[in-house]
Amino acid sequence: MVVYFKREIGGLKKLTAPQKGCWIHVYGPFATEETQKLSEQLSIDIDFITDSLDIDERSRYESDEGKDLIVLKTPVENTGISDSEALVITIPIGIVRTPDYLVTISAHPNPVIEHFINSPQKVFNPEDQEMAILLLFEKNVDVFQNFLRQLNNKRYAFEKALYNSSRNEDLTNLLNIQKGLIYFVTNLRSNELLMMKIQRSNFLKIHDEDRMDYLRDIIVDNSQALEMSEMYSNILNGTMDTFASIISNNLNGVMKRLTSVTIVLMIPTLIASFYGMNVDLPYDHHPFAFVIVCSMSIILSSIMTWFFVKKKWF
Repeated sequence: MVVYFKREIGGLKKLTAPQKGCWIHVYGPFATEETQKLSEQLSIDIDFITDSLDIDERSRYESDEGKDLIVLKTPVENTGISDSEALVITIPIGIVRTPDYLVTISAHPNPVIEHFINSPQKVFNPEDQEMAILLLFEKNVDVFQNFLRQLNNKRYAFEKALYNSSRNEDLTNLLNIQKGLIYFVTNLRSNELLMMKIQRSNFLKIHDEDRMDYLRDIIVDNSQALEMSEMYSNILNGTMDTFASIISNNLNGVMKRLTSVTIVLMIPTLIASFYGMNVDLPYDHHPFAFVIVCSMSIILSSIMTWFFVKKKWF
């Protein structure tokens, strides 16, 4: 599907057809014929579109016949997008700059594009392509940081649940968060390298020093998000190892208690077995034989119970 927006007083206005200086947003999925038709309509290389729709495409930039492509990775909730069980994954946003249009392409809806479509943006002007791209960069870093905070809160909640009950479900939830953080670490680093190359080569052709400073600030924020994701990932790795040890220790404790109970119950069973044999036994004809046997069982079982309690097996 393709939507068109033009900057007017008060915000963005949706158009029915492209105009010079407008913003064109394309989101999939597309059939092959639709992709070819869109490529011809916008006069851009078809690879710019197909690469941007590939969720495994890496962050990069390239130029072709006066048209520029920037592929930026952005986080989204994994609602069946990927076979991975990660709670959050990353998908590419293709940003195509042509002399007439600013085109964004994504395979699925994502918070970055939705933010600019649904919220009135006073500073977002598609005709000022340099600034519009910088704003997309900034919002993308902000979305990464928001998702990181959400993942950290979920991690904390699952950890609290594990303190009370070592359920496989809670461990699986932590594992899925860990998978999401791997996506974050990998793609934040990839985005950082992309923006540093853009800054170094001045791919956006920025000649205003304030805007160059703005790009530097975005790179710093991206680095902070990368450090956060690495820190959360390291914490989660340590947490998973710790809980694995705790679960193993708890299992050992349960086995010790069960073994102790089995030994304590074995004593009266053993005595009863002896006195169940058809042979002459001590106190066989004593009027209080039953009481004596039961008392012996209770005393010996109590001694074993005291011994195990002292050894902290109970």
